[in-house]
Amino acid sequence: MNAATLPAPLDVRVMNMTATVLLLGCALGVLAAGGAWLLRQPAFSIGHIAVEGDLAHTSAMSLRANVLPLLKGNFFTVNLESARQAFEQVPWVQSAQVRREFPSGLRVQLKEHDVAAFWGPEGSATLVDSQGNVFEADADEVDDDGLPRLLGAPERSAELLQLARRLAPVLEPLGSPMQQLELSGHGAWRVTLASGAVLQLGAGTQQEVQERAQRFVTTLATVAQQQGRSVEKLEYADLRYDGGYALRLRGVTTAADEPQRLAMQKAAERQAAAAARAAAARARAAAKNNRGQD
Repeated sequence: MNAATLPAPLDVRVMNMTATVLLLGCALGVLAAGGAWLLRQPAFSIGHIAVEGDLAHTSAMSLRANVLPLLKGNFFTVNLESARQAFEQVPWVQSAQVRREFPSGLRVQLKEHDVAAFWGPEGSATLVDSQGNVFEADADEVDDDGLPRLLGAPERSAELLQLARRLAPVLEPLGSPMQQLELSGHGAWRVTLASGAVLQLGAGTQQEVQERAQRFVTTLATVAQQQGRSVEKLEYADLRYDGGYALRLRGVTTAADEPQRLAMQKAAERQAAAAARAAAARARAAAKNNRGQD
């Protein structure tokens, strides 16, 4: 056998393999160190944020100023999920999509909340969007003053918005738009109109409340006319009766439910009967006195 073709001894092969592994390890180490050094270079720091989307209440400049200091890392190491959350914490921002833009930027697609109602008492910095979500923002930036104000538990905001939308066309014949809709902790609904009139709608499903309001609006003009008043004189209405409603107009208080009307009628009859009995007693006493004098 030729000596040139003889296999190398085992210890030589092990040494060669070890040297190769060490060489590869050193090369990888150098590459990793070089890569880490390269990633730390200022050229890859986040220095540019391109903002896209239909922004009506937030400027791209203010977004960059508010979010850029919150971003950790550079173009390669920044956490895009954390960046998305940072953008969505900005007032008026409903959702954000973030992607890298080589070599040192981010491109952000934003969607703003579209306002459907005010939320909470006057002066509150919260609003409701068209999906019924409550969010914090400066209410002074809202242009539409005709939006209703919703009051209730935040977890029922979507339900409040839904009923407000159902009631708005029902109450339109009253000539004064709905200014406020409130849901109490006991589940009772109450509406305040722009005129200041208050409607106690009672509890129940949205369908029941809507039907109750519809019956009231349909009959109010007739009832008001009977009292010599117009619909615009409405001050208060209590719809929590099975057969009708109690009503207060400016200068008039009446009842438009049959049970209450009958009760008032019976009370008047009892008062009349008592007055008649008293008059008869006085007449008998007078007659007796006259006979005694004779």
